[in-house]
Amino acid sequence: MIIYNVTIQVDWSIHEDWLQWMNSVHIPETLNTGMFTHHRLVRLLEVEETDGPTYAVQYFTPTVFNYHQFKDNFSGYIRQKEIENWGDKMISFATVMQVVDEV
Repeated sequence: MIIYNVTIQVDWSIHEDWLQWMNSVHIPETLNTGMFTHHRLVRLLEVEETDGPTYAVQYFTPTVFNYHQFKDNFSGYIRQKEIENWGDKMISFATVMQVVDEV
């Protein structure tokens, strides 16, 4: 299993609208690419929140091929929509992980 993890710090001024947008637009649009089977949205705890809360959204896919298909064919468009909607009110970075052991 491959996890595409995006960690995002969101400015307090857009926090509630951004969270609603993530759940109603962004996450469904990403899942509708067909490259991921499911997702998990979490809020980081015990981190500095002066500038805003930090979240991570994890998208799960059975193969690294699916992740690369997403990256090559969809991620640029989806990222552009984030920038158009939120500009510099959010900062994000992505990591890709492979599940090695699962209980």
